[in-house]
Amino acid sequence: MTSALASLAAALNTPAPWLLPYARVARNVLAAAKSDSVADALNAAGEGAVRFVEQAALPDGEPYESFIARTACVPTRDNLHDLFNGLIWLSYPTTKRRLNAIHAQEIAARGGAVGARGPLRDALTLFDENAAILQAPPTLVESLRSRDWKALFIDHRAEWQSARLALFGHALLEKLMQPRKAITAHVWLIEDLTDDAIASSLARARLAAKDFLPMPVLGVPGWWSDNENPAFYDDADVFRVPR
Repeated sequence: MTSALASLAAALNTPAPWLLPYARVARNVLAAAKSDSVADALNAAGEGAVRFVEQAALPDGEPYESFIARTACVPTRDNLHDLFNGLIWLSYPTTKRRLNAIHAQEIAARGGAVGARGPLRDALTLFDENAAILQAPPTLVESLRSRDWKALFIDHRAEWQSARLALFGHALLEKLMQPRKAITAHVWLIEDLTDDAIASSLARARLAAKDFLPMPVLGVPGWWSDNENPAFYDDADVFRVPR
């Protein structure tokens, strides 16, 4: 078993709250692993919207997103970053397909060079790598928008029981394998956390406007034992006030 698969298996022994939404599919992947290949383990876990292939399958010069759109195959390395990407594909296939389709359309229209990316593709990448999807009561949303951390995490702490939060960004999940207080998600507000609803929320104009709200995820009640102490939120380098 590769170090990526072994690391995930160890993390699932006592899964952190942010891993719980992926625990079932992750355990299926680990149970299906017959070799050191992350791509093979993901494929063996069940039929999905795409197939996972070794990174070498990506032709030289073809953009990653264009290759996925053309072949329905996802180049996958044997590391945690791509393992989490695979788990997201298995959990939110419609949303991942939507992200990929917009990427591919933009590449076809603007070209695949770094300087041709534009704000829309930058936002797509930010969503894919670092988004957290939040459905929450209005008081929490208002506090988050104003970056009133005391209201969000202390005064209205009990209201988090009525909120639903899922980490979507695979780079974000990878970073949380070694939790640090400063790890910050880009929150995407939504009314429904189903795959179809998230995919439908990905309007080009909203993405291009980078309609994200920053939130240090270890401040979420119940996600980190240190935040039981209100002084946890006094760190102005992490819980920053608006400019």
